[in-house]
Amino acid sequence: MKMKVAWAALAVLAVTATGCGSGSDSGEGSGKTTITFWDNNGGARTPIYQELIKRFEAANPTIHVEYVGVPIASVQQKYDTAVAGGDTPDVGGVTTSYLANLTGQQALEPADEWLAKSGVNGKLATPMLDSVRKTVPDGKLYLVPNTSNMDVVWYLKDKLQQAPATWDEFFTDADRLTKKPDQYGYTIRGGAGSIFQILAEMYSYSGIGEFFDASGKSTVNDPKNAEFLGRMAGLYKKDTPEADVTNDFPKMVAAFGTGKIAMMHHNLGSYNDHVKAHGKDKIGAFALPTGPGGKRTVVANPVDGFAVFKSSEHKDAAWKFVEFLVSRDGNSYWNQQTGQIPANTDAQGDSWVQGLDHLKTAVDTLNDPSTQVVSPPYYLPQFSSITKADTEPLFQKVLLGQMKPQEFLDTLAQKLTDAQAEWKKANGG
Repeated sequence: MKMKVAWAALAVLAVTATGCGSGSDSGEGSGKTTITFWDNNGGARTPIYQELIKRFEAANPTIHVEYVGVPIASVQQKYDTAVAGGDTPDVGGVTTSYLANLTGQQALEPADEWLAKSGVNGKLATPMLDSVRKTVPDGKLYLVPNTSNMDVVWYLKDKLQQAPATWDEFFTDADRLTKKPDQYGYTIRGGAGSIFQILAEMYSYSGIGEFFDASGKSTVNDPKNAEFLGRMAGLYKKDTPEADVTNDFPKMVAAFGTGKIAMMHHNLGSYNDHVKAHGKDKIGAFALPTGPGGKRTVVANPVDGFAVFKSSEHKDAAWKFVEFLVSRDGNSYWNQQTGQIPANTDAQGDSWVQGLDHLKTAVDTLNDPSTQVVSPPYYLPQFSSITKADTEPLFQKVLLGQMKPQEFLDTLAQKLTDAQAEWKKANGG
């Protein structure tokens, strides 16, 4: 996350080719097919794609790939404008957080038939494929997974020798490791980005497997979720710093970096921050603990991957490029550079993954058949605003004791239920 923000301002410099649109040629008489590829996080990942394109073109001398780096903050708007103007790329980086928006505009080519005949068929992680299919109404695969992330709890090994397996053990450890005046067992993210983290925690505790019940009502205000939220809010100022109520990601990481906090919930993406602050031998990570039901439940992070656009005039070349990117070698290289989970299951077994305990923990957790993966409703147009501007201030009130956990969750649940009903009506549900 930190890296994405840092590079966003430089993204314009990442654009190595300004031409967009599908089906361009590299020059009369060249004998090459040119496809355009849009990177949905231009800047931070530009050197990675430059290397992969170099390798792809060496192996496929009749295909030329034009790279366009798009700033992550404006990528959805960029796609919307391109679709409206009929000037989309051949291949684009897409995540499940805005996949439904693109499929709603009928902009993408389904990948199901292609995958069935591809050399990577059976080599892509089932949880990621399932997460993609659950994001769209027709259950088709419009995005070929490249990577995903997972929430973990980071901890300092000199303070916590054994990771808690259950939330009861976690709460005991958070209290035990707090030593006044300035040593704390945990840090709560109370500022920007807090809602997704608390959702991940609540569902891992309650073990509820869906965000909506059969009638379309949100499950977020289930009494088990409210029970957990009450326990977590009870840590604030007792086993956490008082500043947590407004702390966003950078402030939370900085606080953890002081060495005065034993545990911190984030995802795999903050690994480099912790290594810089503490050294790789001093930090560890464990999957979010299990609740009273004992079932490992993981709320899925957005899946990032590649989509072929319907308007492409060179779909065979486009699919060949996608296949290269998610092949074992391409997928392993990309994820090793970014520190995330490869979608290719052969790449998941590579030595660099197995040599990083936090990544191995994530891969083993997601691939465990007993793990229950809960897919958030990324397909809802309002999901981002509901879980950010609409409810982050209310969560802060919960921490300050100005709002009851159940009241907060009832408010959040109603917003999600209304958005789900609106979405179902718009999609013939």
